[in-house]
Amino acid sequence: MNPSVTDDRVVAPAPRDRSLAERLVVPLAVANLVANIGIVLTGGVVRLTGSGLGCPTWPRCTDDSYVPHGSLGIHGAIEFGNRLLTFALAIIALATFVAAWRAGRARAARLAFLVGLGVPAQAVIGGITVLTDLNPWIVALHLLLSLAMVGVCVLLLDVLRHPLTGGSATAVRHSPAVRRVVLAVFAAGWVALYLGTVVTGSGPHAGDADSPRTGLDPELFSRIHAASVYVLVGLTLAALVLARRSGDGLLLKAVGVLVVVELAQGAIGYLQYFNGLPIVLVAIHLVGAAVTSAAVTWVLVRALRRAVPA
Repeated sequence: MNPSVTDDRVVAPAPRDRSLAERLVVPLAVANLVANIGIVLTGGVVRLTGSGLGCPTWPRCTDDSYVPHGSLGIHGAIEFGNRLLTFALAIIALATFVAAWRAGRARAARLAFLVGLGVPAQAVIGGITVLTDLNPWIVALHLLLSLAMVGVCVLLLDVLRHPLTGGSATAVRHSPAVRRVVLAVFAAGWVALYLGTVVTGSGPHAGDADSPRTGLDPELFSRIHAASVYVLVGLTLAALVLARRSGDGLLLKAVGVLVVVELAQGAIGYLQYFNGLPIVLVAIHLVGAAVTSAAVTWVLVRALRRAVPA
């Protein structure tokens, strides 16, 4: 195999090692994506069950122990369980990096390494949230970093499944109009995600009964958040029209998935709002935020790099 065919096949391990690594690297990358979406859910469970200070300090759980005492009850177990998942994320990221490197996929290895760096960053920010008694702005940063890591995982999968073809006759370069609209979709998506964290920080689910809130009007910011979602949906529909005209089947599929995700997320958002924010619906909405991050990233990477139509 000629390592110059793509920019991410530049390492040359032994053929047997490469064969095994090539079989493992995509499943591991999928596991990376699933795990990072999963920790958004478990982090949400910590907050929604009032377990945010179940371990009242960091990096230890208590002043004299790294594990929770029985006196901390179920809240201590929930918070400590979420901390343990950080190690699972680190192991999966490391395994993905090793597999990508052994398979000769240098660009994929770099992205897997970036995901791995996000794990200790998340741990530190999580610790700061505990040490600041769940300051809502730090909690929002904690969630936003998780959503960004989900996006990097999507980019990693795209690099592995659809490497650059380096001059293929079937390659498509998207028009400036497609790129501009897709960039607007990506920006609007992240504005909506950020405003969602602002709404959460002003709402009732603080993670602990004594934790501070932002002091902002939750009803007002719920309406601002909803308006940002309307803008996002409108831009995505425009992108759908342009993707259909472009002839790029992969881009059209990505935008179509994003439309479905946005409509489902919007429906769940309205249901939770008009039903008093039940924790089950809020948890589903949190997972939807992670899936939204994945979907807008998928659209972006398909539009901004040379693509081979499906």
